[in-house]
Amino acid sequence: MIERAYREGERQGLGIWCHDQAGPYATRPYPGTSWQPEGAAARQPAEYVRAGAAKLLTLFHPQDGQLRAKGVTQCPNRVLHPWLQQELSAVLAELPAPEGTTEPSSERQLWERWQEGLTVHFTLPEKLPRLRVLLILDNLTGHKSPDFVLWLIAHGIMPLYTPLSGSWLNMSESIQRIIVHRALAGQDPHTPEDIIAWLEATAHHWARHPTPFEWGGKRAVRRAHNRQRRHALGGSGACTHRPIRRRSTIIEKWTHSCQMTH
Repeated sequence: MIERAYREGERQGLGIWCHDQAGPYATRPYPGTSWQPEGAAARQPAEYVRAGAAKLLTLFHPQDGQLRAKGVTQCPNRVLHPWLQQELSAVLAELPAPEGTTEPSSERQLWERWQEGLTVHFTLPEKLPRLRVLLILDNLTGHKSPDFVLWLIAHGIMPLYTPLSGSWLNMSESIQRIIVHRALAGQDPHTPEDIIAWLEATAHHWARHPTPFEWGGKRAVRRAHNRQRRHALGGSGACTHRPIRRRSTIIEKWTHSCQMTH
């Protein structure tokens, strides 16, 4: 369903956004390259003081690479939900106004379409607004709190939760890895504020020249290859998903034993 959202959502006029939290990142030396002259590499201390940690909140739009990010020292619901609501409200304000009107039954079918195949799904309210955004986020308890989910639905946002052990379906994982590597590689932060400043500055520079992301890659190719893998059968154009073990004849067994003897 999430893969279908990446491939079809934007063509259907829906905004596809991804959210995730990266970290925590402690105040310690981070390995990586630096701009030191050749032969005078930067040296990191062997000892450091644990002065706290920082996390990075991200809201990412793969279609054009737009990134909204904020550094925090802690990320409970009272911090995460207001930030997400503020950023998502800004996203909705930038989207084009929906054209025309649709029947309530058709609108409900559109919402229910993005719950097809789920073994557990939340109950949609009786009155639904126009669906405008699909929000992909992790399967955390805080993301499923009733107040937060009802706020999303009231603003035309459908949450799509990644399954357990399926966080790789969230493209925010990729952009966070890029931002964190650029901000912290080879650095030695002494306070959480240093980490937050570097993360936010790197995210700001990314937003100046964003790179669009497209769903796919080696994993998608391997999965498609496995789905298309067939084992041809002789005598016709039939095939099987699994290879059929062929029994060896007496002559083949005798030939094989002779080869092993020699």
